[in-house]
Amino acid sequence: MINPSSFLYKAEAGVATLTLNRPERLNALTFEVYRELTETFALLRNETEVRVVVITGQGRAFCTGGDVHEIIGPLFQRDLEGLLDFTRMTCALVKNIRALSKPVIASLNGITAGAGACIALAADLRIASEAAKIAFLFVKVGLSGADMGAAYLLPRVVGLTKATELLLTGDFISAQEAEQIGLYNRVVSEKELPKTTYETAQRLAQGPAFALAKTKEMLNREFTMTLDAALEAEAQAQAICMQHSDYREAYEAFVAKREPKFQ
Repeated sequence: MINPSSFLYKAEAGVATLTLNRPERLNALTFEVYRELTETFALLRNETEVRVVVITGQGRAFCTGGDVHEIIGPLFQRDLEGLLDFTRMTCALVKNIRALSKPVIASLNGITAGAGACIALAADLRIASEAAKIAFLFVKVGLSGADMGAAYLLPRVVGLTKATELLLTGDFISAQEAEQIGLYNRVVSEKELPKTTYETAQRLAQGPAFALAKTKEMLNREFTMTLDAALEAEAQAQAICMQHSDYREAYEAFVAKREPKFQ
């Protein structure tokens, strides 16, 4: 059973919603939030009723990264091994988001920065309010811009040139610019964000879960493949999907001129 204590969790109609709820701290992360998020994304693999996952925040921020008092300060008391334990834990969160065979939507309700930007980047889709400016601000605090997979994922999302600029400067960009460069899939008003997120989540939840999982798997696997290897992998993936009952259901629904009912 998924029952985190450091953020809100709700599952209904095939959609699990994780809500960061430290609005007074702009949803800054603590060690406990990191741990429970990482565990929750692992547990969601076996939640058969959950078909889509949404992560969002309360208040005027999605997430502003590690809490200065509860993470940044205590890290100065750690040796290298202790620091590696922490940084590997943060990377495990991204790994679990990417490994989850279900679509993950980051619903960005406000300021998105640091580790919060990396969590959003790890999601499959990013729907943002107009207030959701974003920054990978690690260099501004003396850290490498390569954090939690940012140097791997960001160039693949926005291209190397823009990714280099964002990671070297650590500057905020507006939600509108983030949409223009392909970092955000869609930008809507603050009022429309919950509705747009819900409609997108429901559309995916009602789709063919096996095919969606296979699509996400192939997107991850093909990052490091040659074209020939990717073509062969896709041929095999498609042949597997053709054996699934959802493929026949889509065909029969088309012939009968009705909406398909996927498993």
